[in-house]
Amino acid sequence: MAKPKWAAFPHPTKEFAFAGDALKKHWDALHQGDAEPWPKEAGAQEAWRLFHQGKFADAVVVGLDAGGAGITAANKAQAIYANGVEPKDAAKVALFEEAMERAAQQAQDEPKNANAHYLYAYAAGRYSQRISVAKALAQGYGGKIRTALEAALKLAPKHAEAHIAMGAYHAEIIDKVGALVGGLTYGAKREKGDEHFQKALKLAPASPIAHIEYANGLVLLYGKAKLAEAGKLYAKAAAMKPRDAMEKLDVEMARAELA
Repeated sequence: MAKPKWAAFPHPTKEFAFAGDALKKHWDALHQGDAEPWPKEAGAQEAWRLFHQGKFADAVVVGLDAGGAGITAANKAQAIYANGVEPKDAAKVALFEEAMERAAQQAQDEPKNANAHYLYAYAAGRYSQRISVAKALAQGYGGKIRTALEAALKLAPKHAEAHIAMGAYHAEIIDKVGALVGGLTYGAKREKGDEHFQKALKLAPASPIAHIEYANGLVLLYGKAKLAEAGKLYAKAAAMKPRDAMEKLDVEMARAELA
């Protein structure tokens, strides 16, 4: 496929190159959040290397050409680019839709691939936030996201990012439709949301996004009563040393929020 004309990663750094054997050496730390197994294919390895550098468009091209585990790298690269780099809202929505469709197909082809299910849920969740959570719920995305996250967590119980997304699922629904309707219609519960966020923090204590999303979730679930706690979580995220381009975007987002 032709390389998409995307905006450049705004924080280029040589720290995230992971040339040669460095990628395998740092793999467990880099994938503490998504529990992605080390890919055997050289093409998939290169796609992930490009992802960690913030060369998201290249990661998509190389990953889709490689197939297999490379598709996972491509889908994550597209979703993270859309969420943290792409400046135009309409383009974000289109990118999330495309990533969502590819991940859904991958999940169908590889039902035991936890990240296929997770990346469908991630892209669908971000898509829902863009078009409005209420509109997305009306279109049936609530149930689809929950089902995909449940599948991911059944396959990979220590998938911190899936726990984050499940926490956000409970928080977003309760915020939009209230605890009563959220519980009865979507199975959303405050204590469940809290539980998933806390589990994510235990599994990935050095993850900036685990702290950021927990902070956002606390405010959605409990309102002003949790603002101080949320502020502390943001401060912790802002002080972290990012391990790759995705975490760099998260740390910079936390710093911007506190500025």
